[in-house]
Amino acid sequence: MKYNPDIHKRRSIRLKEYKYSNNGAYFVTVCVQNRESLFGDIINNEMVLNAAGHLVELSLGGIPNNFPGITIDQYVIMPNHCHAIICINLASTTTDADPVRAGSSRPVFFRPVSACPDVVDTDFSLPKNQGGRTPPLRRQPTLGQIIGHFKYQSTKNINQLHGNAVISIWQRNYYERVIRDENELARAREYIINNPLQWNMDKENPINARKIG
Repeated sequence: MKYNPDIHKRRSIRLKEYKYSNNGAYFVTVCVQNRESLFGDIINNEMVLNAAGHLVELSLGGIPNNFPGITIDQYVIMPNHCHAIICINLASTTTDADPVRAGSSRPVFFRPVSACPDVVDTDFSLPKNQGGRTPPLRRQPTLGQIIGHFKYQSTKNINQLHGNAVISIWQRNYYERVIRDENELARAREYIINNPLQWNMDKENPINARKIG
């Protein structure tokens, strides 16, 4: 998709009065600082993860373990960003659905969101039963807190990989889209699945970024 400044400009555009802890599906994009390709390469139209990329995938797949009721639908780790469909279903704490790794094609427009909250160590797991009584449920997490925890955990793991270096991995903001119906969900999944095929035209590809500039 050709770069469009009205679509891709870096400013916060959130739905007014929308509660981002509501049940639903969200298309999320998180990008590496300065568009550096840290997670691997596209080879023969497929994403080949390096060690850091595998750690990002591990952190993304671990979200349901840290946030009961949250599942990862389709996702892809790209050289310098990742896309995922994150589903919040707090009426149920089961996490039966396995994350589906793939790669995206039809345009899905991204809404930039300001920096993730710093509450990365908050425990959102279900409290343990105390003396036969059902304890109160903890405050449900927002999408921003989920993304904040993912960014924190993946950065921590990658820094450990490099001998406890202090490396900033992610941009402070992220992009999300509320998925409103089955058609939007299908388009988001298709975008993710075909994303490695579109790398040469991807606006996040550093080569294309230089052309835009």
